[in-house]
Amino acid sequence: MQAVEKISENTSWIPIVLVFLFSLIAALKIIDSVKLRGYVFAMFNKGFVEDEAEEDTSIFSSFYSLIFLFFITVLSLALHFIVSKNHATIANNFGSFLKFFLIVLCYFSAKRVLENAIASLFLMKKHVRYYIVSKFSYQYSLSFILLIGYIVFQFSPLNPTNFIYFSLILYVFRFIFLVRNNKNLIFSELFYFILYICAFEIAPLLTLFKLML
Repeated sequence: MQAVEKISENTSWIPIVLVFLFSLIAALKIIDSVKLRGYVFAMFNKGFVEDEAEEDTSIFSSFYSLIFLFFITVLSLALHFIVSKNHATIANNFGSFLKFFLIVLCYFSAKRVLENAIASLFLMKKHVRYYIVSKFSYQYSLSFILLIGYIVFQFSPLNPTNFIYFSLILYVFRFIFLVRNNKNLIFSELFYFILYICAFEIAPLLTLFKLML
């Protein structure tokens, strides 16, 4: 009953978005079920990430375009849920979600293009390719877990605030796996890695939240 009540509280658009997400998963499975399984468990399968780093596949292929869209949609849902539950000024409707979606889409698209452009400009693309591939592979992997967490917190009596801690724990694990599997690159270039974190991770995220609020 509580789940039904939550759906009726101006959130009738949420099931539609969830159906869209499950449709994306079905499409990804049809295109390449092995690769989809690999991305779901990417954080626990270093061999898969190494294979992906060795492949010179286009990010604009159908599979990578769809999984990127899946990731953006899930992250937008999660951010919208967190912000709307903690800020009364943020409306819980599709228009508000769409704003989040467009901002997140523009942010990660620009970030991806800029990272690749800088890596190519300074002739570091091969040197940092595994790091870049592992970074977005872990993002995709976490998006599947984040989707499950979102559904549980959205349609259950659980305190929505706990979803923030759930999400933070996921991204802490992502950071740990990222550092562990790239420790040689990171610790050999620690100063530049810290600059990278500040310039490409922390500062843009602060800007992103300011745009949303």
